[in-house]
Amino acid sequence: MAQKHSLTNREIQILELLSQGLSSAEIAQQLFISPNTVEFHRKQLLRKTDSRNVAHLIGNAFRKKLLTL
Repeated sequence: MAQKHSLTNREIQILELLSQGLSSAEIAQQLFISPNTVEFHRKQLLRKTDSRNVAHLIGNAFRKKLLTL
């Protein structure tokens, strides 16, 4: 999994919001960006962390301490 420093601030924001169960549309609205931009960042997160899906991404993020409870 990528180290925390290799994620952008925006990717970390989106990762945190994904972990709260928000949809791309909800994240877009909260961050004042388009849903397509959220999807781009989500795909980048999946690629950077070698995750298969968002559930795997969130699990990896907690295991690697990119996210905390």
